[in-house]
Amino acid sequence: MTDSAALHSTSPPPPSLARSRRALFAGSVGNFVEWYEFGVYGYFATVIAANFFTPEGGSDVEALVKTYASFALAFFFRPIGAVLFGRIGDRLGRRPTLILVIGLMTLATTLIGLLPTYATAGAAAPWLLTLLRVLQGLSAGGEFAGAVSLMTEFAPPGRRGLYGSWQSFTVALGLLGGAGAAALLATLLSDAALNDWGWRVPFLLTLPLGLVALWLRLRLEETPSFRRADAETAPAPPPRRKELAGAIVLGAGRIMGWAAAGYTFLVVLPSYLQSTLGATFREALIATVLANLGFAASIIPAGLLSDRIGRRAVMLTGAVLVVLLALPLLNLLQDTGASTAAKGGAVLVAGAVVGLIAGPGPAMLAEMFPTKVRCTGLGVAYALANAVFSGCAGLVITELIKRTGNADIPAYYAAGACAVSVFALLTLRGDDHRRPLR
Repeated sequence: MTDSAALHSTSPPPPSLARSRRALFAGSVGNFVEWYEFGVYGYFATVIAANFFTPEGGSDVEALVKTYASFALAFFFRPIGAVLFGRIGDRLGRRPTLILVIGLMTLATTLIGLLPTYATAGAAAPWLLTLLRVLQGLSAGGEFAGAVSLMTEFAPPGRRGLYGSWQSFTVALGLLGGAGAAALLATLLSDAALNDWGWRVPFLLTLPLGLVALWLRLRLEETPSFRRADAETAPAPPPRRKELAGAIVLGAGRIMGWAAAGYTFLVVLPSYLQSTLGATFREALIATVLANLGFAASIIPAGLLSDRIGRRAVMLTGAVLVVLLALPLLNLLQDTGASTAAKGGAVLVAGAVVGLIAGPGPAMLAEMFPTKVRCTGLGVAYALANAVFSGCAGLVITELIKRTGNADIPAYYAAGACAVSVFALLTLRGDDHRRPLR
């Protein structure tokens, strides 16, 4: 099932614009909830570390490393969730998958807001938190696969890049929502109140948001591509396992730069600015909001542009720019003589170049796999890349800075992953965006 050997079948009749937009909205709202929570956990990493991972005598850095270890563990359960829910999506349909994952994520996130801390429950507290993070990882593994399959399979002709980019755009909105909630609480509450009970509020807000997303998904129709494939009297044989595995590895390689740079600039940045550069919690959150604004601003234009000139050109541009700009932008943040405006511009640019990869990325992955294995294939590829290069970003960066004292580690991490992605992206065909989904 390599790109060069892929056979494309005749595309199904396009769905009505109203049905396409309903599917886009239902997929987007649930995806927002998923990433809002992941953003909240990252932004409150130092607060969570103090409440769950700092027994008497433990250091703040040690607690932060343990917090990121819990963060990484959730990501390593994403591939399991991608396989589990991906198989449901490929066998039973995209709709049941999306209903299941939003229910699981809403439950787990709400319970985090109710957990006892280390001071109350002792050693049980971090274990309970980690268990709920595992459940979140499982649901997130199925969310991407179901949402991207839904959006791209409902997309009008010539608009897969635009519709798929809404997955990435709602990631940005979710991260911005989490950052906004954290920044608002940090402004309204004292440090003592924020650390005592204020951090719980954003997690508890997931309950009403998740219920709205669940209601929307219960009203979804199944995608035209799945219904057509399910109704075939003589379906095409599924790809061999070796071919499927090869496509998954290639897909993961194409987006590993997106995974590494995205989490470095958009989620890990607050803790880095506080623990390494001495910024306050509020200053770090403002920087993160700016980075996410840059990310959000470039995603939809990048997806739309990829429908016109191809996924390869747009994604390669983003990956190369990260390689070239990561270190200079980070050095600007480290420069005590640089103006606030210059530093704000640096984080805006950092987010924007990641958006060039993230915009066309979902459609690119959807185009790599046929309908009967699309949920599983693109979900596992995305989950693997994120497990290794997103989930480990905070842990690896914090630990390497601790061991080496080198404040440039985040730039090397993001640029190195994007350099590898450049070679994987070069294998993309220039006309994939014009071909019907298989």
